[in-house]
Amino acid sequence: MNSQTSADFAAFALRVSTGILFVAHGLMKVLVFTVPGTVGYFESLGLPGFLAYLTILAELAGGAALILGIGTRVVSLALIPVLLGATWAHSGNGWSFSGEGGGWEYPLFWTVAQVAVVLLGSGAYAMRVPALDKALGQFA
Repeated sequence: MNSQTSADFAAFALRVSTGILFVAHGLMKVLVFTVPGTVGYFESLGLPGFLAYLTILAELAGGAALILGIGTRVVSLALIPVLLGATWAHSGNGWSFSGEGGGWEYPLFWTVAQVAVVLLGSGAYAMRVPALDKALGQFA
């Protein structure tokens, strides 16, 4: 018997789509902007350069975990500060993300989407890691 609901499939769609976006943004920082370029950008904002490395790692590893459905709620919660940082970094560029330098509405919307993933959980087709599920309990 299949007990999955439309909410499970909606959570799956949101989880996987945001996971793909995180991986894409992490790869963009590595392949397009380059790691040194990303470090330089973070430093130009007055942030320590090591945060660029942590952000790239969070986007790549967190995005992959979301795609697979591993530790979804905890991963999504951990990625929210990255998105709030992006919202802050783009706050001086105005509302529209299509404007020069990108505005703040896209990272803020993405933050809200991650809050929804935290609340919904993994949904359908999530990979289960029993030891991780046990350790995370209701937050898995």
